[in-house]
Amino acid sequence: MLKELKNIKTQPTNNNTMAWFKRKEKGIHTATEDKKDIPRGLWYKTPSGKIIDTEELKRNLYVSPEDGYHVRIGSKEYFELFFDDNVFTELDANLTSLDPLKFEDTKKYPDRLKAAQEKTKLKDAVRTAVGKSLGKDLVIAAMDFTFIGGSMGSVVGEKIARAINYSIEHKIPFLMISKSGGARMMEASLSLMQLVKTSAKLAQLADAQIPYISLCTDPTTGGTTASYAMLGDINIAEPNALIGFAGPRVVKDTTGKDLPEGFQRSEFLLEHGFLDAIYERKNLKKQVNLYIDLIQNLPVRD
Repeated sequence: MLKELKNIKTQPTNNNTMAWFKRKEKGIHTATEDKKDIPRGLWYKTPSGKIIDTEELKRNLYVSPEDGYHVRIGSKEYFELFFDDNVFTELDANLTSLDPLKFEDTKKYPDRLKAAQEKTKLKDAVRTAVGKSLGKDLVIAAMDFTFIGGSMGSVVGEKIARAINYSIEHKIPFLMISKSGGARMMEASLSLMQLVKTSAKLAQLADAQIPYISLCTDPTTGGTTASYAMLGDINIAEPNALIGFAGPRVVKDTTGKDLPEGFQRSEFLLEHGFLDAIYERKNLKKQVNLYIDLIQNLPVRD
């Protein structure tokens, strides 16, 4: 092919030949401030390959209208979803982790915390708040996976425990929204202690006969699943959420067996009795408050 191309002779340009495009003016320059860039983030592609306009995705509560895929969201979006008019009071907003173990891997733990805080504008992997949901008070603890994988450290356990205390003191139902990769390795045994702390607090909540609804979202794994995520009066989940202790790859390598289709997805857990129900995001507010009314034997709110 190259030899053939070399043998081709260029023909002189005929001034009478019609051009498709003709520049009338030479030396045209566009000022830098007038140059237009293609905006980034206009489209979102789901795992199944569906492409959705991000504005439409936001209007649809970050659920793809094409295939029903639930995009991961954080505490900000869940607070908007559950609290009436997005009005709430945040609890213990400035609580942050220390470094008693002087942990260091590829970077020092305080440096990792600082980088995560600057990137996410969050203090840690959970936010807690109280506000009205369908006209009645509700305490919510919502996790953020963007903060070190939603890992559960001392601050996460402490903020959840304090939120439960607030529920007990004010006799307000409690909603836990889990989204976590598990315990935070940088805090070692201090992280694992949070399983016991939060479980003990939930036992006190149960003794006070105050409703607790647990919502598992993608992903809910590790120590989170081994503690508060599975201790609700009602345990519910979003569609196709990964829920388990060890991940599917670890389970497969340990057992040496192929896993069933959909293993550790919310539909699989519902079928095997680990969940009470699965709800699309648009129905969560109504269903959570319905459960609260039924548990408290109160008139059902519209």
